Amino acid sequence: MTQEPFYGDAAGGIFGRLLDFLNRLDAAHIHYVLKHTRPDSVMVDISLPGWRWEVEFMSDGSTDIERYRSVAGVENDPDLIESLFTDL
Repeated sequence: MTQEPFYGDAAGGIFGRLLDFLNRLDAAHIHYVLKHTRPDSVMVDISLPGWRWEVEFMSDGSTDIERYRSVAGVENDPDLIESLFTDL
């Protein structure tokens, strides 16, 4: 089901597209956090079971999307934490 945009169509301003996207996430009860990691963008960091998405709304009107999927599911190995620091 496609939701009608409230703040403008997909060809509209970047701010309207960002607000429409956030409203859709809210309506779907999807957890997200807003971040500002680059001077020319606003990132929406989305957490879903087994997935993490980074959606960046760029000042030039483009949208960058990166998706990260869990490869092993839940693991119960305390040594795995150390690999976070050794694999850098």
